[in-house]
Amino acid sequence: MPTVAWFYGIAVAMYYNDHNPPHFHARYGHARAVIGIADGRILAGSLPPTALRLVSEWALAHRRDLEENWARARADAPLERIAGPDDD
Repeated sequence: MPTVAWFYGIAVAMYYNDHNPPHFHARYGHARAVIGIADGRILAGSLPPTALRLVSEWALAHRRDLEENWARARADAPLERIAGPDDD
């Protein structure tokens, strides 16, 4: 599962040929969540409140980048790195 972003100890990754709806996986410590690209909400799992807020805000700000990576992953193409809020 390629990591496309890393910020504040949160890893954001996508699987190739993953199921719909478009989403990404976020890991923070032992917490894991599947986050929808369209709205930044948790589809499965959980994150601590602060981590969830950071991920949701970041996802909404980088929605286009995430959608492009989703399309790349579905086409088995290399994924692009996306800047985190501490890189912007």
